[in-house]
Amino acid sequence: MKTYRFSLLDVATAIVTVTILAMALWTATQAPDVAYPMHFNARGEPDRWGDRNEFALLLGFMSAMTAITSGMMGWYARKAEAPARGRGLRAGQLVSLLSIGGATALILWFTVGALTGQTPPSTGWMMALTGLILALVGGGLGRVGPNPVIGVRTPWSYKSRLAWDRSNRLAGRLFFWLGLGLIVTAPVAPQPAMALAMPVLILGAALWAAFESWRVWRADPDRQPF
Repeated sequence: MKTYRFSLLDVATAIVTVTILAMALWTATQAPDVAYPMHFNARGEPDRWGDRNEFALLLGFMSAMTAITSGMMGWYARKAEAPARGRGLRAGQLVSLLSIGGATALILWFTVGALTGQTPPSTGWMMALTGLILALVGGGLGRVGPNPVIGVRTPWSYKSRLAWDRSNRLAGRLFFWLGLGLIVTAPVAPQPAMALAMPVLILGAALWAAFESWRVWRADPDRQPF
């Protein structure tokens, strides 16, 4: 009977999942029953508030996403027969953990700051931290193997391994350099214009990678037809 060894990424996934879930339960039962910021504008200021139950649900959702995406990638990696596929799935697990964990950390930082009356983090800081998350995610994205939850998941990338590999490598490079650019320019970029432009730049990179998956699939002689 084959035994599956848990990796450091599996342990990290469990720790992050349980930690966020514990914070959600504490918020729902023990946290002060006050208004919690649920959305922030481009200046880092809260512009929508909710009660503690709504914030606890948000944390619970982030915990569930970590368990489902990162946990599932780790489970499939342990079952993978081919070492190369296992490594690709582990890369996807790392990307999932970095993106969801980083987003949760940003949410908590902004929320705690708003609740304690501290000055909201500057948009430059928000831009730099977003860039750091993008750079870390981009560094691993090109190594992600085919899977249903992480990467450039288009109909064409699923029908051509070449399209999957090239589109994900492109997405990884785009996110890495975009993230690095955000970090470097954060101190001098005009705000809040640059903060408002970030989602557009990220969406543009994603669309470019999706187009690349179609272009490569179309030229791949080994592609699978629809």
